[in-house]
Amino acid sequence: MASVLIVDDERSMRDFLKILLEKEGHEVNTADSGSSALITLEKKSIDVVVSDIRMPGMTGIELLETVKEQSPELPIILITAFASPDDAVLAMKNGAFDYISKPFNVDEIKSVIESATNKNIHTQKPQELSATFPNIIGNSREMVKIFDMIRRVAPTPANVLIFGESGTGKELVAQAIHDHSKVSSSNFVPITCSAIPEDLMESELFGHVKGSFTGAINDKSGLFNEADNGTAFLDEIGELTPIIQTKLLRVLQEREIKPVGGNLTKKINVRIIAATNKILEEEIRAGRFREDLFFRLAVVPLRVPSLRERKDDVPLLVDHFLKKYSRRLGKEIQEISSYALQVLMNYNFPGNVRELENIIERGVALESSNIILPESLTFAGGLKESQPESSTNSSNPLMQAAESEEELYDIGIEKVIANLEKRLISHTLTKTNNSKMKAAELLQISFRSLRYKIKKYGLS
Repeated sequence: MASVLIVDDERSMRDFLKILLEKEGHEVNTADSGSSALITLEKKSIDVVVSDIRMPGMTGIELLETVKEQSPELPIILITAFASPDDAVLAMKNGAFDYISKPFNVDEIKSVIESATNKNIHTQKPQELSATFPNIIGNSREMVKIFDMIRRVAPTPANVLIFGESGTGKELVAQAIHDHSKVSSSNFVPITCSAIPEDLMESELFGHVKGSFTGAINDKSGLFNEADNGTAFLDEIGELTPIIQTKLLRVLQEREIKPVGGNLTKKINVRIIAATNKILEEEIRAGRFREDLFFRLAVVPLRVPSLRERKDDVPLLVDHFLKKYSRRLGKEIQEISSYALQVLMNYNFPGNVRELENIIERGVALESSNIILPESLTFAGGLKESQPESSTNSSNPLMQAAESEEELYDIGIEKVIANLEKRLISHTLTKTNNSKMKAAELLQISFRSLRYKIKKYGLS
C-alpha cells in the first residue's frame, strides 16, 4: 500500500481522509499547510500527495508547482470545494495527477489514489532497480515496496524479521540489507536453523571449548563469533528449540555469548536478520515460540510476497534464468515462446521463484531447439500444468457468446457482443479477486468505464 500525504487546512477533512485511507491499508501522514507539507516531504518517502487547493498561505497549486520542481514523478491529487474549470485546467496543466471536487465519492478518492500509486511505482526504471539490487529480479509494485523498505532499514542497526513462503528469496533480501548497511564490509553469516542437529545447535551458534563434550577435540569459535561486527542471518528461525530460543534471547538482550563448556563471556556486536515461512504468532499461541524473542527479532518486520502476488515479474525472471542456465548448460537458448510464457503466467507456483528457476533449468536442459516451447516445461511430478485455455475450446465460458449457432443468429450481433463483454468482465473480476483497478488494467479500459459496465450488467 501507498504512503499518502494529506494536505488540508481543515482538520475535519484531514481526519476523515486519514481514517478512510488507513482502513485501506495506506500509511497516512497529514499537514495543515503547504509549507508543513514540504517539510514532511523532505523527511519522509511519500508515494502520493492529496492536497486541498484553497488554503491560507501556500495554495495547492503553488504546492504542486514547488513539489514538481523537486520530484516531477510524484503524483499529486488536488481537491477543492470551489470547483471551477479554470482551477481544473491550471491543475492539470501544472502536472496534477487528478482533480476532484468536493463533496467527492468515497470510492472515487480511493480509486484515484490507487491509480496514482500504480503510476508512481511503475515510473521507476527497472534498470535502476537492477543496478541497486542486482541479485533481486523484479520491478512489480510489490517488489518496489520491498526495495524501498531495504533502503530505509539497511543503514540502521535494527533487527529485521523477514516473513514469506518458501522459495520467495528471503535470503536474497537479507543479503541486500547487509550489502547496503554500514557493516557491509564485514561478514554476512547465513545460518539455516533446521539444518543443524539439535544437540549441536548451541555449539554451532556460540562455539565451545576443548573437552566440553565428546568430540570437542578443539576450541570452536561459533557462527556468532564469525558474524561479529557484521550480520548473522538466521533462516527458518521458527525451528529453534525452546532452550536455544532462551539462549538467543540472552544474546539479543546482553549482546554477549558464552561458548559451551566455557566460563567467560564475550561481548559481540552482531546485527540479527531472521527469516521464517511459519506464522510465528500462531507458534507463540501454541507455546512453541517465545513472544519476547519474537518482539526482539521483529523490530522491523518485512514480508516478501509470493510469486502469485507479483506475476508481472514472471517474464523478467524467466529471461534472467534463461540466460543463466543457457550459459551454465552450454545452450544457445535466449527466448521462450509466447505460448510457453502464457503457461507460466497461468501457473500458481506453490514453490515460488525457486520453483520457476527449476522449471526453466529443466526446460533449457530438455529443449533441443533455440527457443523454449511448452513441451519442455514440466512442473511438480513432471506433469504439465495450467495450460492456457484455447480460443477454440467450446467449454470456455468466455468464448460462449451464444449457446449455439442458431441462437447466435436469433439474438443478433449486439446482444452477442454484450453477452461476451459481460462474461469477460465477470471472468476478469474473478481473476483479479474483484480488484476493479487491476481488472480495468487487464481489460485496457478506464476505471470509470469498468465501473459503468459493472453497473450496466448487474455484476456488482
